[in-house]
Amino acid sequence: MCDFNTLSDEEKQLHHEKLLECATNFGGKNFFLHLLEAIRETKPHPLTSGNMAFDIELGSVTWNKVIFNDKLQLLLKARKNESKQDNLLPEKDEKNYKKILNVVRTLKPIVFRVIPANPEDGKGFFFQAFDIVDEHKTKLNPVFDALFFCSVDTVKKVLNYEAKN
Repeated sequence: MCDFNTLSDEEKQLHHEKLLECATNFGGKNFFLHLLEAIRETKPHPLTSGNMAFDIELGSVTWNKVIFNDKLQLLLKARKNESKQDNLLPEKDEKNYKKILNVVRTLKPIVFRVIPANPEDGKGFFFQAFDIVDEHKTKLNPVFDALFFCSVDTVKKVLNYEAKN
């Protein structure tokens, strides 16, 4: 998702519609981008927060299980491979296959909730970290990727995407 320019027009449109829906449910593009900028500026990474929450004045992101830094680091490595092979999971014969599979199993049940501080701004939204295609193929959920990893400029490009006619 972060390599937006390499996606097909259909994929670009799909990601645009999904992220625009999320932004609208958080109060609009500007509120959503403000949330992303706050996440990028926070050190250590907000996903490793022991209280399973990230709060700013515009709203919050919460999740239902602690994510340890070692799992986050493995996820970041797997994310790089996903862009090359269109699959988060490496080949079964690769040495890190079991580690990545365990990361997916650990993080798969986690549900992330993004709720605006003011209910009048929107109703918020929910998502999970992964889209399981089948038992051999797993992808990062584009909303998860956009919220926690993609550059703010890329997300801006996705939100402002207009299909070519």
